[in-house]
Amino acid sequence: MNVYEWSKIPAEVARPGVVRHGFAGDNVMLVLNELHPGMETRPHSHPFEQVSCILQGDVVFTVGDERHRVGPGSVFRIPPHVVHFAEVVGDEVALNLDVFAPPRDDYRHLTRYQDEAEKVSSP
Repeated sequence: MNVYEWSKIPAEVARPGVVRHGFAGDNVMLVLNELHPGMETRPHSHPFEQVSCILQGDVVFTVGDERHRVGPGSVFRIPPHVVHFAEVVGDEVALNLDVFAPPRDDYRHLTRYQDEAEKVSSP
């Protein structure tokens, strides 16, 4: 078993103000997003169900026609094909953990480091 620390997992700048890290199993993917104040918002939708958990900071999530202010410990579901986006409230970086099942193929590049680690640790 390989154990990783989020702070040491390779990061990708998704867009100005959004940095993400990925981790995946065979049937699930976690994406930790660092959401910086003033981040570029980008309303979008995708065919994936998304479960999000706010670990740090204050965020307003718009999902469809609803807006919700969420903070640490908040967890919610974003249905497939529904337009959504986040906005940071205040000047603290927010940490948002997204869960996707099955893993998103378009985010597989975020977990390549796991493939490399598996090669090294295999007998």
